[in-house]
Amino acid sequence: MMLTHRPLPRRTFGTGAPVEGSRLLPEEVAVALSFNGSTQAVMMATPADLVDFAYGFALTEGLARPDEIETVEIVETPKGIDVQIWVSPEAEARLARRRRTMAGPVGCGLCGIDSIDEAMRDLPPVESSYRISPAEVRAAIAALPSAQPLHDTTRAVHAAGLWSCGAFLAVREDVGRHNALDKLAGAWLKMNSVSKGAFASPPPEGAVVLTSRVSIDMVQKVAAMGQSVLIAVSAPTAHAVAMADAAGITLIALARPDRFEVFTHESRLTGGPAAGESHVA
Repeated sequence: MMLTHRPLPRRTFGTGAPVEGSRLLPEEVAVALSFNGSTQAVMMATPADLVDFAYGFALTEGLARPDEIETVEIVETPKGIDVQIWVSPEAEARLARRRRTMAGPVGCGLCGIDSIDEAMRDLPPVESSYRISPAEVRAAIAALPSAQPLHDTTRAVHAAGLWSCGAFLAVREDVGRHNALDKLAGAWLKMNSVSKGAFASPPPEGAVVLTSRVSIDMVQKVAAMGQSVLIAVSAPTAHAVAMADAAGITLIALARPDRFEVFTHESRLTGGPAAGESHVA
């Protein structure tokens, strides 16, 4: 398997003489996601947790349900990695009707979508009884740095984690914020899973925690997971707030270990607003 990072030489300039040395930097590899032999997307990604990536991308992009995925094979090529996903005839028929090509840089989540209606699609409301306390929100943000080993090494990747019952159930990292969330979705699907992605019991509910800003495509992916709480360290876009509100998702942003801002569905916070925290209706 390809390495996730490697050292490269660099020279540091400061107040004194330049210093020779090296820095560990993350790998950025072209990863093709192919369904039944036809490439659906090519994303620049970190070459790790690619089976999670396959399952999560299929789910959050509405391409295939986990029970429709038959096999996933990771094939290394001279210029990248081909993630070959084989799906049921029913999923293949939907793909044929909705074929698109995405050549996506790491900052792009809607590249290649050829329909405004598809990009701005309405989301089904998220039905969930999950609740979270203000103290848990702060605890999740405080715990996130220690769950990011690749970021600690390279300082150049995003993370997405699922927080529940006072701990992270899973965290995934990638050079792309969308990729990290897709990998988390795949890891979440594997919880309580049995053969061919069918579930012995529903995957757990929790709060999705992001190191990135919140755009509409990130809200769409969280909604596809059926998760009702989204926490981010950066700010959301205005349309992301509107979409989260319509989908019934509690959107918490600009989160720090000592404060955070709530933009939608504050009723999911148990105990009400805590003293000293900023809440934006």
